[in-house]
Amino acid sequence: MTHELKKIISTYLEAHEKGLKTVLTTVVALDGSSYRRPGVRMLILENEQMVGAVSGGCVEKEVLRQSVSVFKDDVAKVMTYDGRYRLGCEGILYVLIEPFSPSAEMINAFNQTIAARTSISISSYYIKEVQHDVGFGSEIQLQDKIFQVHHVAKLNRKALKFEQRLKPCYRLIIIGSEHDAVELSWFASHMGWEVIVIAHPTEEKKQKDFPGSLALKGIVADDMDISQIDQQTAVILMTHSYVKDLQFLISLQKSRPAYLGLLGPNKRREKLLSEFLEYCSDIDDAFFDHVYGPAGLNIGGETPQEIAIAILAEILSVIRGKEPMSLRDKSGGIHS
Repeated sequence: MTHELKKIISTYLEAHEKGLKTVLTTVVALDGSSYRRPGVRMLILENEQMVGAVSGGCVEKEVLRQSVSVFKDDVAKVMTYDGRYRLGCEGILYVLIEPFSPSAEMINAFNQTIAARTSISISSYYIKEVQHDVGFGSEIQLQDKIFQVHHVAKLNRKALKFEQRLKPCYRLIIIGSEHDAVELSWFASHMGWEVIVIAHPTEEKKQKDFPGSLALKGIVADDMDISQIDQQTAVILMTHSYVKDLQFLISLQKSRPAYLGLLGPNKRREKLLSEFLEYCSDIDDAFFDHVYGPAGLNIGGETPQEIAIAILAEILSVIRGKEPMSLRDKSGGIHS
């Protein structure tokens, strides 16, 4: 959800430059089931533009209608949406709607937090009743400082509190620059992941060749910087060169990404890891716990686009700790 908050902040800045007021909506509680869970947010602009989503589309129009009074009087409110009497999800959503006017100091601290890849804590105060109250609202902790999202709010700390901790954005490091890397970059960026592509300097690739990428680095394996690889990072080796893959794998030996994918068949993987062990005989066995090769889930992927989906689905299953299965075979709720 961190990437959604990034989008909200960037949209706010654009609206602020145009002199448009903004309102932040947050699902703070849920009784029953819903398309999305508490913690999802949407920004509404004074011109009725909406960024983000709090449901699959059935709730947004009502939230927009309810936001009119918040734009008018700058007082936060709680609304409910009862899906039990409508087609769709069978639950009651409690949505906090509050003025959104973050300070310049908060925006600066937010950008620093994103760059430093540290967590963000958000607390929202509300009650489970339809009501306006100056005590409703949210505060956000960025590193060691706490900011209110609306500077005139006096939060009622005796009210109910929804707490959320947002981890750094998922990061995908793609080592390779062929056509399948282009597709993987595009799909991952649309999931809100920070994509970094590594290409060999002689390939003369440009960042614009990889839609959605955050950066393109033209480096060789010896220049690989592993200091930014953390447990929110996935790495995929897909240079289509056995030698280059081996060189980069050796450079990654002291890193511990959440996922390290190897493109290519089982036979190639076994050869690659066997030769890797010859160079790195003292490698910790824990390193191999995060190696996945051939990369991707067995969903019958054939095209570069389908293979990208298979790889991203496997990465998600790994970082979320889920065993892939058809939801029709799952007992209980989807998110249980």
